[in-house]
Amino acid sequence: EVLTSLAEQPAIELRDVVKTFDAITAVNGLHLTVPRGIVMGLLGPNGAGKSTTMRMLTGQSTPTSGTIEVLGLPMPKQSKLARARMGVVPQLDNLETELTARENLSFFGRMQGLSGARLQERVAACLAIARLQDLADRHVDTYSGGLKRRLNLVIGLIHEPQLLILDEPTVGIDPQSRNFIHEALRTLHESGMTILYTTHYMEEAENLCDDIAIID
Repeated sequence: EVLTSLAEQPAIELRDVVKTFDAITAVNGLHLTVPRGIVMGLLGPNGAGKSTTMRMLTGQSTPTSGTIEVLGLPMPKQSKLARARMGVVPQLDNLETELTARENLSFFGRMQGLSGARLQERVAACLAIARLQDLADRHVDTYSGGLKRRLNLVIGLIHEPQLLILDEPTVGIDPQSRNFIHEALRTLHESGMTILYTTHYMEEAENLCDDIAIID
């Protein structure tokens, strides 16, 4: 019954969230509801608080006041359980560049509790999603920026999350890689995954998102 009630709640719910750093108010009274199964775009200028909001959603930062629930779980109190059900694609790549793509996926998969045949199955599936099968055993430091971003995306998918959070994943990459990421996100959306996507590109929001929120 508890799991059923959690599944009926929004994917993300922020109520009157405030985050201050000394004299600076980074987020001021943010309300945001993201229903399950949609792509929600979060737009706003630099300094509006998008990345700070992302850090609070993933349990890396605690709100000064207000409440946050992710997949029905209070943050940051239940952040460990929530993170096991969400995938996060940060703005900056968090790859181990001295490892291959296959080794990176295995490493991050083990961090998510995968092992054995299940881990190998998910590594193969993620390499296929990223179309990196032929490059799987090359060291990541030989990859272009676009290839690294593809790998970063599927690392966020290694444990089959219910919710995918992306912080400006297409900044600074070539148009071909940007289009690839868009196609992958559309496929994930069609499978029923909830996606929260921050971007500076209005055309991305228009093409990808079911709804948008603007933070100023």
